[in-house]
Amino acid sequence: MTQLISPLLIIPLIFILSLILPMCAGNSIIYTECSSPYYTPTTPYESNLNTLLTSLVNSASVTTFNKFKISPPGSSQRDVVYGLYQCQSDLSCSDCRDCVASSVSQLRTTCHVSVGGSIQLDGCFVMYNNTFFFGVEDKTEVLKICGPTVGYNSDALNHVDDALTYLVTWNGQYFRKGGFGSVQGVAQCIQDLSASQCEDCLIYARGRLRSQCETSSSGDMYLGKCYLQYKDLEVHPIIGKR
Repeated sequence: MTQLISPLLIIPLIFILSLILPMCAGNSIIYTECSSPYYTPTTPYESNLNTLLTSLVNSASVTTFNKFKISPPGSSQRDVVYGLYQCQSDLSCSDCRDCVASSVSQLRTTCHVSVGGSIQLDGCFVMYNNTFFFGVEDKTEVLKICGPTVGYNSDALNHVDDALTYLVTWNGQYFRKGGFGSVQGVAQCIQDLSASQCEDCLIYARGRLRSQCETSSSGDMYLGKCYLQYKDLEVHPIIGKR
């Protein structure tokens, strides 16, 4: 029986460049992760990885999510590569492709010769590895951002709770926007997860947000396979795409 291994040993390389580097809409980098094992250049794994990354970009022209296993005839198990991308469902096909292409370009540079890597941009997520991870839930905390505190304002905090409850309640969609009153947010799961896995991931993200950003007017929680974001628009008048 094949053991499913979640890429938990990835060493985070956090680049919160979206705070300092203006880029095309939806293409600001939130974080990048690269695995510690490396492959040797000019080997079959590199060739398969190049095929995978090209396939991800091409597919993003027609759909906002897809996953691939690259294993040409004659490939050994160590040369197999798995990968996927996920765009926000409200992105156009051209914007999705641009976002995935930007992600792939960043991964080629930042995760050079790493056997696995992942990157989250404002508008999309890309991940690849040599271990099977499709459908494997991953609630590892990758990045947390807490905004300024509003103090123990019961009305404001109740609005945050109501908004997050709305966002994490399963509604048949892997991407959702909305909230309660002035508190609005965004939630997304990677579509290789089942409905129950998605809801479980988002509920866990909500718990971590409420415990770690307890009195904040905004918060972002990025886990391995989902993220959750909220902002009080009375404090932050613009809620950007995620």
